[in-house]
Amino acid sequence: MAKQKKQPRPKAITPKGFRDYFGAEVDERKHMLDQIAAVYHRYGFDALESSAVETVEALGKFLPDVDRPNEGVFAWQEFDEKDNGDWMALRYDLTAPLARVYAQHRNDLPTPYRRYAMGPVWRNEKPGPGRFRQFYQCDADTVGTASMAADAEICAMLADTLETVGIPRGDYLVRVNNRKVMNGVLEVMGVGEGPEREAVLRTIDKFDKVGEAGVRELLGKGRLDASGAYIDGVGLSDEQAEPVIAFLTSKGATADETLTNLRAAVGESAVGAEGIAELEQIADLLAAQGYGPDRIEIDPSVVRGLGYYTGPVFEAELTFEIQDEKGRPRQFGSVAGGGRYDDLVKRFTGQAVPATGISIGVDRLLAALRAKGRMGGKAVGPVVVTVMDKSRLADYQSMVTELRQAGIRAEVYLGNPKNFGNQLKYADKRNSPVAVIAGSDEFDAGKVQIKDLVLGAKIAESATLEEWKERPSQFECDRADMVAKVREIIEASDD
Repeated sequence: MAKQKKQPRPKAITPKGFRDYFGAEVDERKHMLDQIAAVYHRYGFDALESSAVETVEALGKFLPDVDRPNEGVFAWQEFDEKDNGDWMALRYDLTAPLARVYAQHRNDLPTPYRRYAMGPVWRNEKPGPGRFRQFYQCDADTVGTASMAADAEICAMLADTLETVGIPRGDYLVRVNNRKVMNGVLEVMGVGEGPEREAVLRTIDKFDKVGEAGVRELLGKGRLDASGAYIDGVGLSDEQAEPVIAFLTSKGATADETLTNLRAAVGESAVGAEGIAELEQIADLLAAQGYGPDRIEIDPSVVRGLGYYTGPVFEAELTFEIQDEKGRPRQFGSVAGGGRYDDLVKRFTGQAVPATGISIGVDRLLAALRAKGRMGGKAVGPVVVTVMDKSRLADYQSMVTELRQAGIRAEVYLGNPKNFGNQLKYADKRNSPVAVIAGSDEFDAGKVQIKDLVLGAKIAESATLEEWKERPSQFECDRADMVAKVREIIEASDD
């Protein structure tokens, strides 16, 4: 009989483009999600939790390449008994599911429908530094109204959200533009639908990186990039390119000045004029609510990449500097984006339904706060009740229950209690603030030992003798005072 081949062990590695998140990171994200949800809720938006899986047909033009339904998303085909079936995919974002949900349940939903959604999305794209195939988004959308008040409200809510999570004024800017204005500029240029139009839009989107001169070159014959490689241009004449340059450089010192410059850029275009009128309404509504240009401004250089935007577009940019992996200063950049997409639900219903919304990239926002030192410290672990006498385990459990009922996070050490030093090493690895110690002598005397692990760590580093005398790292107290003494140490550590 042939010897059965031994099955190889699976490799304990995360799939490419994915990562694991541990205690403090999960807690920080949950805290941020709760903060964002509180702002959205305060603005009157209702929570929606839709399926993580949609049909590829429902995702539609959200995909990078609709001719290959598994490109850009994690997709699979469900087969029936005749080997036929729908293509299914993990959601690419949270907007496509909203369009499907609204079309499916519109008779039961209020109009306008205001919803927020939070959760992971998946992109089957090449991963890179800080770029993963699974990440969290927080969206808020209003479906069913064409009023610019909905767009202004989204911008105001975005500003409030950034400040709530810890980005102060001066460290962010919500920038607003309008796709109709851009369409007016393209109309003046004589650029219709098709590859040329897409090439012009991609070039406009590079304005922040290459500046006015770079855009001129890319709209024309092309340019050498920083690496020395030559990038072919769109091939427009100088006269054709001029309206784009006028559009991109139309930002003035005030909103009124910017709007005046935009009117000159769109010329006689009716759609361009309509877009400028919408921007004017948004600016007036925001000013009336006290949201000035220090928080939200009209900026013609904002170009959102997705083709389904039909009107105002928004982007939240963090304006402070951080250092890249090589120690060079750079601005952090965008953490949220969105806009008006009036044709999305129409794919399902055949009827145009106005909608506008915003999406916050939670992982980028968390990274920004960590880069500024406003997040990312060690998470405080539980109080550890050590075990000196295995026969008294019920007493230790009684102690930990008492701590928990007082609202203090706590646990009994459940490893091998033979080596007491290992118990303290465990508490240190858990970043515990306090260890509670009691052996038979303490139980008989109605006492416990309280070890201040935070102070103990400081003493090991650089605490002075006076600090140690004022607050000794280990002391004895009555069993009845255990909870109060533990609480004192935790509160002192938080100061």
